[in-house]
Amino acid sequence: MFLIDTHTFIWYVTDDSRISNQVLEVINDENNQIFLSIASIWEIGIKHGLGKLNFNVPFETFITQQMSINDFILLDIKITHITVVAKLPFHHRDPFDRILIAQAIVENIPIISADRKFDAYPIQCIW
Repeated sequence: MFLIDTHTFIWYVTDDSRISNQVLEVINDENNQIFLSIASIWEIGIKHGLGKLNFNVPFETFITQQMSINDFILLDIKITHITVVAKLPFHHRDPFDRILIAQAIVENIPIISADRKFDAYPIQCIW
């Protein structure tokens, strides 16, 4: 089980060269369950609305197709996740990243991210 960061999802589905071979192996391994947080979808929606991300199909279609094609599992935000966010030190100030960190802590799963600020928290980060 792994949680992918927002940029990891975007880079993976767009075949971006910044994604490491190790990450590709983890995501492509059929034995691994890959979770995408609803917070990431929210963040992508905001960036799409601002024109920072563009897709060849409507936003909802893009997300739905990519979740299905890649067999990613949606991770909802739970009250326990919010409770942990409220207690996290502010090594990282981005609210989307903070909820992902809390989800990784609560669900006890590694997060796949290039963001080195995640290393300040008690989670396993893979890149």
